[in-house]
Amino acid sequence: MQSIDIEALNQQIYLDSAFIEPLNEQTGRVIVGQQHMIERLMIGLLAKGHVLLEGLPGLAKTLAIKTLSSAIDARFNRIQFTPDLLPADIIGTMIYNPSKNEFSVRKGPVFANFILADEINRAPAKVQSALLEAMQERQVTIGGETFPLQEPFLVLATQNPIEQEGTYPLPEAQTDRFMLKVLIGYPNKEEEREIIRRNLNDDHFGEVKPVVNPADILKARESVRKVYMDEKIERYILDIVFATRFPKEFGLGSLEPLINYGGSPRASINLALASKAYAFLNRRGFVIPEDVRAVCHDVMRHRLGLTYEAEAENITQEDIIDKVLNTVEVP
Repeated sequence: MQSIDIEALNQQIYLDSAFIEPLNEQTGRVIVGQQHMIERLMIGLLAKGHVLLEGLPGLAKTLAIKTLSSAIDARFNRIQFTPDLLPADIIGTMIYNPSKNEFSVRKGPVFANFILADEINRAPAKVQSALLEAMQERQVTIGGETFPLQEPFLVLATQNPIEQEGTYPLPEAQTDRFMLKVLIGYPNKEEEREIIRRNLNDDHFGEVKPVVNPADILKARESVRKVYMDEKIERYILDIVFATRFPKEFGLGSLEPLINYGGSPRASINLALASKAYAFLNRRGFVIPEDVRAVCHDVMRHRLGLTYEAEAENITQEDIIDKVLNTVEVP
């Protein structure tokens, strides 16, 4: 009986995810390569989670987000974070109108579907907190009045890993609110050749047509929640997260002096949600272990605290996650 239900669910998910291919086609008109980044942005969008992008300048972070918002026919706002930014510059403020002798609300740039928080670590903690509160609560309070943020609401924050002077790194408790932390690398030679040609031919910005509307995304989010996850997969997710907290219990005693703290309960929740979204992107109605492994690094890397000993030995979060995935039994 269960197999019949899964078959029907699989067909339903296949139909519901029909927009994935045209969406990929539209983003491909502008973005060359960077498939991993585009895929992770879509996982965040489908799983109702925010994304932290870390990469060097010029790797199409802003362009990818703008292109995706154009293909979805959604509102896009970019906020350039600077040390002199104030919370009101993000969420909005009360403006006095002398002619009417009253205060009126002026909404800030956070009132959009896609928010690009460019170089979030350049702004002080008060500004970061204002944005993170909007991300968590999905509402903003201005002058005692609460305004819900329009769904789909997705924050994509960028960090530049090479500049640390004059920056305010996000505290661990705040990075935990991002569903995914995505590391962006350089394109390969063939991709970069194509990028050069497009720029020389003035064809860098291809015309992007909206192929999905926000209502379709909200419907797709409901479908993602319906993707079937077996109890064995749930146990696998829990084993991965618990192995970062209590490595000795999983035969990973060598990791104990390297890990300061393991993944939080948000890690388990987001690993399950991201796995479902990844299965949906692959137009499948059920989660397999490969889905969990595919998204594990992006979900876990910013949720592991390393000890001084790990840093002294040049051991990274990637190394820890690799060891956990290679040791924990796959169902």
